[in-house]
Amino acid sequence: MPHYVIDIRSDTVSVPTAEMRQAMFEAVVGDDVYGEDPTILALEEKAAKLFEKEAGLFVPSGTMGNLLACMVHCHRRGTEAIVGDLSHVYLYEQGGAAHIAGIQLATLPNKADGTFCLEALRRKVRLEDDHEPITSLVVVENTHNICGGKVIPLEWLDKLAALVNGDKQLQPYGQRIALHMDGARVFNAAAALGVPVARIARDFDSVNFCLSKGLSAPVGSVLVGSKAFIRQARRLRKALGGGMRQAGVLAAAGIVALDTIVPRLREDHQRTRRIAEAIHNAKSANVTVDLATVQTNILLIHLPNPKFGANAFAQRCGEVTAEELAAGVHAAHKEQGIQLKVSSRDWEFARIVLYHQISDADVDLVIKKFNYIIRDVDARLAQ
Repeated sequence: MPHYVIDIRSDTVSVPTAEMRQAMFEAVVGDDVYGEDPTILALEEKAAKLFEKEAGLFVPSGTMGNLLACMVHCHRRGTEAIVGDLSHVYLYEQGGAAHIAGIQLATLPNKADGTFCLEALRRKVRLEDDHEPITSLVVVENTHNICGGKVIPLEWLDKLAALVNGDKQLQPYGQRIALHMDGARVFNAAAALGVPVARIARDFDSVNFCLSKGLSAPVGSVLVGSKAFIRQARRLRKALGGGMRQAGVLAAAGIVALDTIVPRLREDHQRTRRIAEAIHNAKSANVTVDLATVQTNILLIHLPNPKFGANAFAQRCGEVTAEELAAGVHAAHKEQGIQLKVSSRDWEFARIVLYHQISDADVDLVIKKFNYIIRDVDARLAQ
């Protein structure tokens, strides 16, 4: 009998709902390069209204959306964007801003809450010096992935905007520094704060959000901003190979995602917290969580003992032993073990991410498996 697999490596493994699949089947389509796909136009308009921006652009991936934002805001040669040192755009997008767009990325240390020091940002901005690149953009990630799904505080966002927009000394060559938000999971931030996404994005020139993570659509992201910004992004999208034709079949799922999945994101947060509380209550010194900082659908599980690190934990989660089956750690059938897929790299933590398809019953099984592993590991390491 095959074991019961629960994949919580990332919300990118979410799959389209039945309603999405039906909408994709019935989608009215046209050639989007000509601007004639009505379903894509509807998605772009819907996204722009949600964020209270002038226009939107459907793109194949969040990586492309972020790159397009960098390219438009940093259109002059010799420009620089300031980003967090743990940001996705810096760590996990192949340095595309540099090797495709010729943009230098300068980093500031991310704090545990996903922010960075605004005074350090002020000092980081290049002024009018012929020896230096021109600071043209600041990028903020919200929610912050590697910081554990942290929601960037609204107060900090307001202070950032006031600094960039209000300090005339921070306008190299008379040009205001633009603000871009990598909002791959910004709807999770809005759900956690209980505010519209437009409030979070209010002072940002552009925002990129993902449809294919926790929103469960199969493909795509949407970039929003002013009409002039989106016009330039649309042109550059073609150069990057992102000009799609009858892609309304993909956009249709995105519309359903915004209508039906966004209102349910808090359920993912609640289930994530249930798992966090179970690990916390196990009171292990070897497998821990920082319960006070669990905010959305991402949970970092800390593995401080070098004898049982993140990769060992991930491997053990995917194994099923006769002993655990005998101890009742199984799914519906006593011979059907529980296999968990969790994310680990060369980190001091493993990561799990919940999404629409992870049910309350799945969470019960995750907790059962984690509790067994924690007891087993604690006993072995105590010897």
